[in-house]
Amino acid sequence: MAAIQANARPPTLTLLRVKRDPVKLTALLYLREALLKQRYEQCADFIAVAKEFGAKGREIEELLEEPKRLPR
Repeated sequence: MAAIQANARPPTLTLLRVKRDPVKLTALLYLREALLKQRYEQCADFIAVAKEFGAKGREIEELLEEPKRLPR
């Protein structure tokens, strides 16, 4: 058993963050869904909840940016 634990990979930082912040993750997923369904009136609420539970501005901006648009 000790040999298995010694060879096990440590969990990544992303997985640890998701475990600690399930509300943030859920709010970001709902934000993405609202954007896809063009329900923009709900977006502000989801952004507020995500920020309250630790979402960084970068995480929200990545969802708000149009992935098809290329910066020029």
